[in-house]
Amino acid sequence: MANSKSLIAYFSRKGNNYMEGRIVNLSIGNTEVVANKIQELTGSDMFQIETVKAYPGDYTETTVVAQKEKRENARPELTDTVGSMDSYDVIYLGYPNWWGTMPMAVYTFLESYDFSRKTIVPYCTHEGSGMGNSERDIKNLCPNAKVLPGLAIRGSSVKSSTDMVKSWLSGQKPFKK
Repeated sequence: MANSKSLIAYFSRKGNNYMEGRIVNLSIGNTEVVANKIQELTGSDMFQIETVKAYPGDYTETTVVAQKEKRENARPELTDTVGSMDSYDVIYLGYPNWWGTMPMAVYTFLESYDFSRKTIVPYCTHEGSGMGNSERDIKNLCPNAKVLPGLAIRGSSVKSSTDMVKSWLSGQKPFKK
């Protein structure tokens, strides 16, 4: 990118997921599908936020773990770090909405870096709960970052969301390639 360097940091879960009132098996998680669309449109670097301890393959078991992590304000250990975070000006931050906010692994990610003077552009996938409290939570975790309005995409609509993502990115003109 000419004037700024951007990173797409995302947490996504493949396997059993809830979509349109039923459990389906996804070979690629919904948030990763959107991350790939953003990457195609912006040319941004990509980083997948992954936990050392994998979530269960079963959807219901994962929801139990996610609720417990949220209740305990857990910070799951991540498998990797962004080696050159200082070189990025814009972070497209993607995650599924779990219990009204981001998965706790995304909290771990946000608390692992200094986002001062960076722009965070959040997006989430969901099945009816939109952004929830995640934008507010990001602002609380990263008070010295500029947090732009997020994009919420229904998981059941991610495959056909290219126009929605383009439209959202065009509202972020300074950060579009």
